[in-house]
Amino acid sequence: MAHQFSGPARFRAIISGRVQMVGFRAFAHARALALGAAGHVRNLPTGEVEVVAEGDRKLLDEFVDALRRGPSGARVTNIMVSWETPRGEFSDFSVRYGDW
Repeated sequence: MAHQFSGPARFRAIISGRVQMVGFRAFAHARALALGAAGHVRNLPTGEVEVVAEGDRKLLDEFVDALRRGPSGARVTNIMVSWETPRGEFSDFSVRYGDW
């Protein structure tokens, strides 16, 4: 559910289900770029996908909604979202590979 306020925000999301080998990272990257978010997406060794993003809260709410749906080949069964204080540590949105 979208919030009605904006301003700087940050979230960390862990997405579970059929989310690896289905283009989820590319999907998250494209949505982040379209919404002006900075951060990263990566596969976790547990079979989940992690997304950390910073940007305008209203746009990040849209991003979370998109992550709940995922790309057409995915089947999201759960998403845990933790809202955090923005740190300003990202200059862009990247896909990370094998850095867990």
